[in-house]
Amino acid sequence: MKEEYVLKEYEDGYKVTVDDLHKEVLTIMDEIHRVCEKNNIKYCLIAGSALGIHNYNGFIPWDDDIDIAILREDWLKFIDALNKDLSDEFYFQCFENDKKFNSIMGPTMKIRKKNTYIKEVNFLLKNKCKSGDGIFIDAIIYDNICENQYIDEMNRMVVRILMPLMVFLDNININPVLLKKFVRWHALRYANKHKNSSRIGNIITEPWVPFLKGRSFLKEDVLPFKLYDFEGRKYYSYNNIPKISVENYGPNCLKKWDGEKYVDPYPKEKRKAKHVDEINLKSDKPYKPKKD
Repeated sequence: MKEEYVLKEYEDGYKVTVDDLHKEVLTIMDEIHRVCEKNNIKYCLIAGSALGIHNYNGFIPWDDDIDIAILREDWLKFIDALNKDLSDEFYFQCFENDKKFNSIMGPTMKIRKKNTYIKEVNFLLKNKCKSGDGIFIDAIIYDNICENQYIDEMNRMVVRILMPLMVFLDNININPVLLKKFVRWHALRYANKHKNSSRIGNIITEPWVPFLKGRSFLKEDVLPFKLYDFEGRKYYSYNNIPKISVENYGPNCLKKWDGEKYVDPYPKEKRKAKHVDEINLKSDKPYKPKKD
């Protein structure tokens, strides 16, 4: 019997499971795939979403999100395509279309679904975009990364040093637009300087990657993106999912044969959704149980 992972359960009986969220998130991913295919834009399911392809041909059963990467060369084209072709059922938030959006401690973009609501587990930054708090898919930029980890870390340190000030200003309702622009300029300058590098990965405006582990990979393992089965659909991901997953999560992340079946080595006691604080799939407002 398939195990049920509950995200939120209210006193009036309204319950949201990870499966419920998966069904809604897939509608966003289907739309992203449609827009990208129409406009010849490359995208890639990354991180746990890529590991899920290898281990489950879809979601890791307790994972509560999808993360994708867009190559920096396609980023502005991706924004134009969303502005032009994204269905009215969805909307997106990024610095380019809303200066209140803050990608520090978060993704470069969120593509959201209307008439839904989610509050993330994030005590540092709240969503300041007035367009809404719908369930989402995170999109980040993949860009050139220096082959020397120490040089890479020094450049990320610039963002890490500025991050507390940016978070503080944001939390007292002062939008640090100039600092945001500086960080973006710094990231672009860094990537251009290393355009001939053999490595690619998370843009350095995201300082939350582990120290000296900038989530960079050999370009030959990332590119070209390939189509894979994902919950009965076809989505793009890394050229070499197993190799990158091991680099991300260690040698024990891949399912192993126990003599009878393939088994996920991840400890059962840790199989929990971790991103959702509040959720409502019925409305774009926080769920309020009916009072007796």
